Amino acid sequence: MLPESENIAIYKKSLMDQSFRDSVATITKEGNRNYISPQKPKGKMYNVRSYFSYFYLVLFFTLPFLKIGGEPVFLINILERKFILFGKIFWPQDFFIFAIGLLTFVVFVILFTVAFGRLFCGWACPQTIFMEMVFRKIEFWIEGDATQQRKLKAMPWNTEKLLKRGAKIVVFFSLSFLIANFFLGYIIGIDEVGKLVEEGIFVHFGTFSALIIFTFVFFFVYLWFREQACLIVCPYGRLQGVLLDKNSILVAYDYVRGEPRGKVNEAGNGDCVNCHACVRVCPTGIDIRNGTQLECVNCTACIDACNEIMDHIGKPQGLIRYASENNIANKEKTRYTWRLKLYTIVLTALLSFLAILLVTRADVSARILRTPGQMYQNLPDHKISNLYNIKLANKTRRLIHLDLKLEGLAGEIKLVNQVDVPRESYFQTSFFVVLNKEQLKARKTKIKIGVYENGLKMETLSAVFLGPSL
Repeated sequence: MLPESENIAIYKKSLMDQSFRDSVATITKEGNRNYISPQKPKGKMYNVRSYFSYFYLVLFFTLPFLKIGGEPVFLINILERKFILFGKIFWPQDFFIFAIGLLTFVVFVILFTVAFGRLFCGWACPQTIFMEMVFRKIEFWIEGDATQQRKLKAMPWNTEKLLKRGAKIVVFFSLSFLIANFFLGYIIGIDEVGKLVEEGIFVHFGTFSALIIFTFVFFFVYLWFREQACLIVCPYGRLQGVLLDKNSILVAYDYVRGEPRGKVNEAGNGDCVNCHACVRVCPTGIDIRNGTQLECVNCTACIDACNEIMDHIGKPQGLIRYASENNIANKEKTRYTWRLKLYTIVLTALLSFLAILLVTRADVSARILRTPGQMYQNLPDHKISNLYNIKLANKTRRLIHLDLKLEGLAGEIKLVNQVDVPRESYFQTSFFVVLNKEQLKARKTKIKIGVYENGLKMETLSAVFLGPSL
């Protein structure tokens, strides 16, 4: 085996031709779809990913049924502008909390990618889990491994091909329909989806139309589009070039140990025997030995394939493994770099701010406006009144009765209606503020109104009281 410095030089020279980056394996030179048929993966990493995906799938299909106080634990109802996260209801008035939450998520993605590359894509992304751990496994069960799939594709249309392709289409469409139902359940609630089933499609034709659209989208993605969703639609892979550095942990080929490639135990050769096992199992059709590529989703199939070959030839496992460029080239240990420290500080600050917003978030939001087009009214006993509208949003699951009181100023509030705000809804009513003329020192006087529930102040609102010119 050559010295490490020579191995690195040989490997870098072999990478001088970067023409493979000008195209992707899933598209031919003519621009046509190149359908990838990866070999069925097996090994330790694949087993761990399978167990993780089982947990994810159980969570995905049970979460819509979990409720707190009669409401879903998780709901993103865009139509009614109602959002529930872990049992806590959010309304459009809480949009700034979502903005902070979104910013926190972006920083987390940056921090996570800088440290661990596309680990999320391979282990937790819904697209990858459903494609590789559900639909791909069903495809292997119906059509066989990669070699059998290619034979089936080249086979003329006969009974066997019709049965297998027909069975796959039926199963894929049925699964897509099931996923679409649960996906819709996260948007409008699983109870509403149940009403569609009970009352029929003609009563809920709009909901049924959305369900069918989602079904065909999922069916198209998992039957034909597949890895193209990661390569073309998802922008995350392209962010790697900006976010990754030489200390980022990702699925990498140890070229120091593996180069130059050649036959086993032949003088001067590295551990890579150029068997292409890593290429055959790759769901995006890349060669991981060419280095980091946007197509790589860190699914670890190549790690298992390479480890199996290393076991057969009596070499240590880990020729392809989770590692950074500095781990491989310089044999450095993973370091907590200044970039990670900076991102961690920013992320901690954002998380702290978000936690404060969530803890201090009021159950009721209120807004007061003077009634448009209404001037002040002169009353007996040298008193003046102004008419106001109050708009309230009850973010809780209970009826709330509120009282309004003037703060720091003698006067009177006369309600047109009792301020009883129904659960999870908006409420609007009018009230009069009555002051003595002697209290007015200018045409416009700022007043403060406290909003109370059971004697406890929930919020203080400001308004302008109009009076006659002095």
